[in-house]
Amino acid sequence: MTVKAMKSGAIEFLTKPFRDQDLLDAINQALDRDRVMRQQQGEVAALRKRYDSLTAREREVMGLVVSGMLNKQVAAELGTSEVTVKIQRGHVMHKMQAESLAELVRMAAKLDLPSSKK
Repeated sequence: MTVKAMKSGAIEFLTKPFRDQDLLDAINQALDRDRVMRQQQGEVAALRKRYDSLTAREREVMGLVVSGMLNKQVAAELGTSEVTVKIQRGHVMHKMQAESLAELVRMAAKLDLPSSKK
C-alpha cells in the first residue's frame, strides 16, 4: 500500500498511530514542494513568453546558436551574412534577457527546445 501511495504522488505515508508533529511535518514538506514547483512553473512561463516574442528567424538563430554553431556556421546554414546573424543574435539575447550564451543555453534547456538537447 505504501508503494502504491508513493507512486500516486504521496509525500509521506503515515501509519497509525502517528504523532501530530509527523502529520504537520508532512504537510509542511508538501507545501514547500508545491511552492518550489509553482516558482519553477512561473519561471518557465516567463521564459516561454519571452521566447514567443521572438520572430521566426530569431527562433531559428537561437536554435542554431544554442546547438553550438558559430555565427559563420549559422549564416551559412541560413543563407545569410554573418553580420545579419550577429544582429539577430543580439536581438535574441536582448529579448530573452540573457547576459551570456551559457545563460541562453540554460533557458533553451528549460524551455525544452529540440536543439538544446545535444
